[in-house]
Amino acid sequence: MTDKVCVGAVAGAFGVHGEVRLKSFCADPEAIADYGPLATENGDRVFDVTLGQAIKNGYSARLSGVVTKEDADTLKGVRLYAPRDALPSLPDDEYYHADLIGLAVYDSGGVELGRIKAVMDHGAGDLLEIEGPGLKASVLLPFTQAAVPTVDLTAERVVIDPPEGVFPEGGSDV
Repeated sequence: MTDKVCVGAVAGAFGVHGEVRLKSFCADPEAIADYGPLATENGDRVFDVTLGQAIKNGYSARLSGVVTKEDADTLKGVRLYAPRDALPSLPDDEYYHADLIGLAVYDSGGVELGRIKAVMDHGAGDLLEIEGPGLKASVLLPFTQAAVPTVDLTAERVVIDPPEGVFPEGGSDV
């Protein structure tokens, strides 16, 4: 676990007066403004965030120090991070996506299958993208209690019980 968590990203400029289109990755999208100031991944830039109106896929927002459309354009694609201690504590069965990425994935027999490459949410619940040396392509696994019964952040591993056919049997093609 790191001391910062990605809570959003700049999707580009909004208008011509330095506002940005801000995508929030927070469970409560408006809460992104509560966790600031937000920093770039390397910490080079830090922004106070003031949300404007809700727009498609996010919010219009003002970031401190961004005053022109050109300034806003240069931030397109920049991910914004909040200090972990500014975020709310989670119940035992909930996790920040950033904490799951990179964890080793084991089956219930103790065989390592790969690592979590990404956590995706396309609207029907989270999916774990798992990649590994024995896989020809990434595998998507629903992040449910049934499919992922054990998440051990301390040991940096998850134990999965995937539905039949999700992973190759004995090294067959995926």
